[in-house]
Amino acid sequence: MSLTTCNVHFSQQSDKIVYLSKPLYKQLKLSGKRSIHLKLGNEIITASVRQLSRSGNHLYLSAGVRNSIRVPKSGNVYLLSTGENELQIGPLVGILTDTIHPAESYPFGSRSSFIKQVIRTGDRKAYMFGFTPNDINWQQETVNGYFLNPQGDWFRKIVPLPDVVYNRLPNRKAETSAFISTIRERFVKRKIPLFNWSFLNKADVYTLLDKDPEALAHLPESVSNPSSTKIKEMLEKYQFLYYKPGGGSLGIGIYRLTYHPTRGYFVRYRKGSQNVLARYSSFQSMMKMLQNRHGSRLNQYVAQQGIRLLEIDKCQLDFRFHMHKNGNNQWIAAGIGAKKAGRGSVTTHVKSGGSLMTPEHALSRAFGSEANAILEKAKRVAVKLSEAIERNYPHRLGELGLDIGIDKSGEIWMFEANAKPGRSIFKHPALRSEGKASVSYIFEHCLYLSRFQGGKGQ
Repeated sequence: MSLTTCNVHFSQQSDKIVYLSKPLYKQLKLSGKRSIHLKLGNEIITASVRQLSRSGNHLYLSAGVRNSIRVPKSGNVYLLSTGENELQIGPLVGILTDTIHPAESYPFGSRSSFIKQVIRTGDRKAYMFGFTPNDINWQQETVNGYFLNPQGDWFRKIVPLPDVVYNRLPNRKAETSAFISTIRERFVKRKIPLFNWSFLNKADVYTLLDKDPEALAHLPESVSNPSSTKIKEMLEKYQFLYYKPGGGSLGIGIYRLTYHPTRGYFVRYRKGSQNVLARYSSFQSMMKMLQNRHGSRLNQYVAQQGIRLLEIDKCQLDFRFHMHKNGNNQWIAAGIGAKKAGRGSVTTHVKSGGSLMTPEHALSRAFGSEANAILEKAKRVAVKLSEAIERNYPHRLGELGLDIGIDKSGEIWMFEANAKPGRSIFKHPALRSEGKASVSYIFEHCLYLSRFQGGKGQ
């Protein structure tokens, strides 16, 4: 098996002939061969092969060839030789998403710019495209994908099913539908790797890791759908806890419950654009307020042990670790953002008054000269936690957002894990290069899974 890059050109012949420049012909050991199998995505054809007297790595595809296997465009891509008279061009990488009210210049709505960024990262090495569930034709085994031309404009092209799918479907509701479940299963049935299977529910993560000793050392006690008795018991044990919706995001619906033996019960939460602090003289009156606000939806809530986190200016800090699988199938922290809570806020979300800092800045204020050692320790723990989630999760993962806390003694805690993390930390000017690196890791992992990087992809 050998891997090289080549420049694909289109020729006008209608017959099925592949022309290779002399160096490429030699490198692929095609001397004496009259035909080859040429593959793109899940399409494969047999074509005659000819040598061209031209320097460099060039591949000329006749109209008969490119129309048969639906090559989307000319330009530089990888060329993989399996050593069995088969050449594969690509990889063909599909980014699965969805949209509401598409426009010509924004076919995927607000996600268009991110998908464009992923495509541009790999576009001179692979065939990259975006698509939605409705763009797939399972009978023909094709996808009507959105590609970018050299000017950065979108164009549509029907191509074979891809070598690998990066799942960026944007919402939990769509993902739980039978329609989307069927699509994912169809890719798996055809042995097409799809990574980032679905969003992770908070309760699911705790259940996944419940019997993993390496992960449990870094998890606060978390109870799904706790009874009132259990909440009271946890408050007496830990003094405070977080009570949050299992499938929530952006800090919406989270409460910080605090018990003080002489002063009663305190609840912090977000109401509209305000941070609220309420005091209750009894446990029953506090629970009645929560019932009145949410009713049966409290069945979806999780109670989590409160941890005394680092503080700056009396405001709590936590950290978002944006984790990726790289081209060697290893977990790596691509970007880390430190999030400082707004005064009186129950979470560190920017919309609740929080602010974003670099981890180096935040930790140096809290730990001084020990900051670097603490950060390196947190990175090692984040990798271990990502490995533990992957070990216990039944589907393929390639990206995780870990919400990590560091307590005042330097111990590392994980509060949440997201399989489709947002990218808000990369808006910080000091984290823009990490944002680019994050996108590069997505492409590297696509190469690995599609076997275009010497990896087995299994």
